[in-house]
Amino acid sequence: MVEENGKTFEDSLNELEKIATNLENGELGLEEAIKEFEKGMKLSKECTEKLDDAEKRINILVQGEDGSLKEENFVEQE
Repeated sequence: MVEENGKTFEDSLNELEKIATNLENGELGLEEAIKEFEKGMKLSKECTEKLDDAEKRINILVQGEDGSLKEENFVEQE
């Protein structure tokens, strides 16, 4: 699903992985590393929000005692 910023969840996650790799390499200057870190934090927040939204929309099929299938909202078990 494409979000309003034009990126899919997968696009954002790939970009976040690239940022993490760049930061781990240690080849960026301090200012560039700070900018990349801030960008990464923003992407991380966006990805978390997308996952939270997806979780809210998930429904599961449950088989009843009579063999029929019914749809229920997904409830995370703790």
